[in-house]
Amino acid sequence: MDSIIEDFMMYNEPEEEEQHDPSEDEESPETNDGNRFMGLGGYSQHSTQFNTSQSRKSFNQKYIPVSYNFVDYVLKRDQGLSRLETQKVNIEYGTRHLLTTGMFKEHPIGLNRVNKVFCSQWLSDHQIVMGTRCNKLLVYDINNHNIDIIPSLLSSEPARNPDHQSGIHAVEINYSKTLLATGAQNSRDLAVYKLPTLDPVCVGEKAHSEWILDITWLDNEFLVSGSTDGKLALWRIEEKMEPDDVEKETIPNYSHIQPVKVKKCFGADKVRALIFNENLNEIVALSMNAYVHIWDSNRFWQKMSRKLPHAMDNACLTKREDCSLYAIGSKSHFTLLDPRTLHHVKKVNARVSGCSVRSISFHKDILTIGTGIGVIMVYDMRAGKYMESTMNSFAIHNQ
Repeated sequence: MDSIIEDFMMYNEPEEEEQHDPSEDEESPETNDGNRFMGLGGYSQHSTQFNTSQSRKSFNQKYIPVSYNFVDYVLKRDQGLSRLETQKVNIEYGTRHLLTTGMFKEHPIGLNRVNKVFCSQWLSDHQIVMGTRCNKLLVYDINNHNIDIIPSLLSSEPARNPDHQSGIHAVEINYSKTLLATGAQNSRDLAVYKLPTLDPVCVGEKAHSEWILDITWLDNEFLVSGSTDGKLALWRIEEKMEPDDVEKETIPNYSHIQPVKVKKCFGADKVRALIFNENLNEIVALSMNAYVHIWDSNRFWQKMSRKLPHAMDNACLTKREDCSLYAIGSKSHFTLLDPRTLHHVKKVNARVSGCSVRSISFHKDILTIGTGIGVIMVYDMRAGKYMESTMNSFAIHNQ
């Protein structure tokens, strides 16, 4: 029993007591007024116990209150006092302030005849890349409101380009922000562009028989794609790739590659979403039949699968920044999973029933949920409830 307690219980090491003369405990008229104070727990202490610099430092750290006011923080920093007391601003402060004070507002963007935006990513602080249902790759500049259309990349075989396209469902940027992976003109193929110029690099083909629904980078060179055919494909994008025909003068000119390996995801009818857990070296795949599948990224081998508590419309998957938590969106709920066991930690109902969660993302302890009815919900992980915000308040009220 003692060994069990030692394995699971943690105790703080007791502080060494200072030796003092018992005669100091006797009260004197000189110490009854200003030289005597009450410590924590109601025990009286004498100022004579804090003669050394180490004791004064310990006293300041324990008993002098620290201001958490933002104005005090700025004043201390301007006065150069930050070198004496290390403080920093919570990274969530700005986000919470924008949401709770009504400063975060929507600005609709007209995309003319574009049919639905399926996915998007920030290219820079003023550019957004978007993939649409009509199979277009767009770049929107928030400064001048210009929209640029990036040409889709063709496969090597014209017969592989069907007339009907399913759209671009994924846009992913590698860790060094030098390559962008998305869908090609044929929705079954992969297209890779160079950043920041968006010059074509290559087209990955002959891996999937159905549409590619999601992509995840393992590092700056390898990536994995998932498709409605229930397969995962591993691709390698080399740093310098030569075009297929070097002497060809037509522009653009790019290469065509084939996957390193293609494997069936057992237990999955259609692979809907992918993420990579770099801490555990695992690829996490979400299938539309309400299963989560774990793959070993080093061997590209399927390790396990687990059934999800909600079976309807599981469409999105994300991870926390430190890879300590997974979040999955479904028809009217989102579920939090433990990455080590895949057991659900928490199941939360959406504020609007049947809203169909389409996107979900972490920002520290703030979880942002996008829905199929145009409502954005923000969930506070620390408080365990949705944040009250003026954003979408009219849309939620009318549902």
